[in-house]
Amino acid sequence: MCGIAGFANLKGSPETLRKSLERMKDRMVHRGPDDEGSFFSDDFSVAMGFRRLSILDLSENGAQPMISHNGRYVITFNGEIYNHRDLLKRLTSEPALNISKRDFKGSSDTEILLEAVCAFGMEKALSLCKGMFGICVFDREENILYLARDRAGEKPLYYGFIKGAFVWASDLGSIAALDGFEDELNRDVLDTYFTYGYIPAPHTIYRNVFKLPPGQILTIRAPYRKIEKIRSYWDIRDVAVKGQKNLFSGSFTEAADELERLLKASVKDQLISDVPLGAFLSGGIDSATIVSLMCALKPEGSVRTFTIGTDDAKTNEAEFAKSIASHLGTTHTELYIGEDDAKAVIPKLSSIFAEPFADYSQIPTYLVAAMTRQHVTVSLSGDAGDELFCGYIPTYDTVSTRWNRVNTYPAILRRPVSFLIQHSPLSRREYLYDLSLYHAAKDPEDVYNRFHRREPASSRISLSHIPECRLYQKYEPDATGEFFHNLMLMDMCQYLPDDILVKVDRTAMAVSLETRIPMLDRDVVEFAWTLPIEYLRDGKEGKKVLREVLYRYVPKEMMDRPKTGFSVPIHKWLREDKNLREWAEGLIDPARLKKEGILNAFSVEMLWRRLQDAGIWAPQIWYILMFLQWFADTSYPIS
Repeated sequence: MCGIAGFANLKGSPETLRKSLERMKDRMVHRGPDDEGSFFSDDFSVAMGFRRLSILDLSENGAQPMISHNGRYVITFNGEIYNHRDLLKRLTSEPALNISKRDFKGSSDTEILLEAVCAFGMEKALSLCKGMFGICVFDREENILYLARDRAGEKPLYYGFIKGAFVWASDLGSIAALDGFEDELNRDVLDTYFTYGYIPAPHTIYRNVFKLPPGQILTIRAPYRKIEKIRSYWDIRDVAVKGQKNLFSGSFTEAADELERLLKASVKDQLISDVPLGAFLSGGIDSATIVSLMCALKPEGSVRTFTIGTDDAKTNEAEFAKSIASHLGTTHTELYIGEDDAKAVIPKLSSIFAEPFADYSQIPTYLVAAMTRQHVTVSLSGDAGDELFCGYIPTYDTVSTRWNRVNTYPAILRRPVSFLIQHSPLSRREYLYDLSLYHAAKDPEDVYNRFHRREPASSRISLSHIPECRLYQKYEPDATGEFFHNLMLMDMCQYLPDDILVKVDRTAMAVSLETRIPMLDRDVVEFAWTLPIEYLRDGKEGKKVLREVLYRYVPKEMMDRPKTGFSVPIHKWLREDKNLREWAEGLIDPARLKKEGILNAFSVEMLWRRLQDAGIWAPQIWYILMFLQWFADTSYPIS
C-alpha cells in the first residue's frame, strides 16, 4: 500500500518541477511513510513520484519508481498483486520469454508486475493479476503513459489536466497541492453530492480532475495534451450478466463448498506479508467469515483481531466480537470509545477525504483503523459481503413493496401528482415528499435509485440548478433479468466503489494502515454472480450461502442475532452538543453562504430548523456540513 503521483508536460525549470513533485508526495506521506522516490524522463517531460508503505520485500529491491529489466518501462504501483508468485511462475516457464528467476533482483510484486507488462502488455498483464491497485506505467520508447485501476475499485487513482499539464495521483489532495492549482469547483456534481453524500466516479469536486473508474486503463501519449483512450479490461456488469446466464448447476451444499474453497484461497493469498497482519472483527457475518478462514490457515493463536466498542448496549457489538474471537482462538484487542472520541475525528475528515464525503460510518471506521495500526500494518476486512451475497434484504424488500404499491396506479397519473407534491409546500412534510418520489418511478430499479435520494426537491441546496443526476448512471435496467440481482448490481457499480471502498481506503491510509478485502478476489466475485437468488436469500435473511460457510467454523446460535454496528448519532449531537452546534451554525451562517454564492441559504436554514425542531433531515445537514468544512479548509480561491 503506497501512494503514487506525477505529471507530464508541466512547464517549469528542472528545479521547479522537482519541487512540484515533492509537494505532491508530501501531501500523501500518510499513504507511504517508510520511503519515497522520484523519476524524471531525460527531457523532464514526465515526472513520477512515489511514497512507500513497505509490506513485501522491505529491501531496496522493492523501491519505486522501478525501471524494467530492459530499461523500457517505468512503474509506480500502489497496491498488492496477491498472485504474484503464480505470475512469476508463468513468466519463467514460457520458453519464448527467456526469463529466469535469476533475472529478478528481489521478491516484490512490483518487479513481477512490471516484467509481466513487458512480456504481455498492459491489458493482458492486468487480466492475469489478482489484486488491488492504482498503477502508472511509462513507456520510454513510445512516450506513452498508462494509468490503471483494480477491478473493484479498492485503490484510488485521480487524473486530469491542470494548466495544460496532465497530472495524476492516489490522493486528490496531492493534485490540489500543485503550485498555483486553482481548478474550478465542479458545480455540476453538487446536486448529486447533496442527494447521496458522495461524488460518484468519474467525477470529483473539481471540474478538470476525475476518478479513473474501476477495471479501466487510460492511455495518453506525448505531448500529453489529450487522452487517447480509456478502455475496460474487466467490467462488473459483464460479469453479472454472464454469471446469471450461466447459473451454478450444483446443489446448495456444493455451492457452499465452492465458495469456501475460493474464499480460503483468497484469504491465503492475502495473508502474505513481511510485516504484522491482523483483521477487523465487528461481530457480523462477513468479518467473522474472513477471520474464521484466517484461523483455519494459520497456527492457533497467531491471528490478531481488532474491535471497537461503545457503552451503548443497544448498538455495542464488541461483546459479540469477543465471543467469536474466543471461540476461534484469536489474539483479540478491543477498545471502548465514547462520544468525545468520535467527535474528535470530525476536524480531520476534510483532510482525510480531500473532497466532500459524508458517510456517517467514516468516523468509527477511522477509529478502528487508528487502533488497529498501533499493533499491525495490514488488516483484512469483511467488506463486500452485502453487495455480493444479497445482504441488503430489508432494503430490497422495502423497494419491492413500494414498487408494488406504486404500480397499482396508472403511470399517466403518478408522475403529475409526484411533480405537484415535490414542487409545493407539501414536500416539507417528509412522508409526503417520500411518497411523491416513488410515484414518479418507472420501474423497481428506479424506485431503488429514488430510495437513496435525500434532497428535498422543493428546497434545493445547491444554487447550481443542474438537472438531476442519477446515482446509478452506468446501470442498465434489467441487466441480469432478476429483480434482487439487479439491485445488487446497482450497488456493485457505484455504492461499493464510491462510498464503501472510499471510506475504508481513506480512513485506513490516514493512519498508514493497509486494508485487504478477500471477498473482492476476482474468482470469488465471478463465482458469486453465478449463484441463483435462492442460494443468497432465505425469506427475510440474506447471505444464505455465506452463512453456511461461516457455520462450519462458528456455531449458528452465536451469530443468530441482528447486526447493529457502531452508532453515530449525528442528529443527537447537532441538537444537544453546544460545541458541535456552534461549529455547524458558524458554517451555515446565512451571511456567509450568501457571500460564497454556492448554497441556497434559505434552504439550508430551513433544513437546520427542521433538524432542531423535529430531528429530521440529519443526513442532509451532515452532507452540507462536510461540504462547507471542506470548502473552508481549501487553501485557495475557487471561482
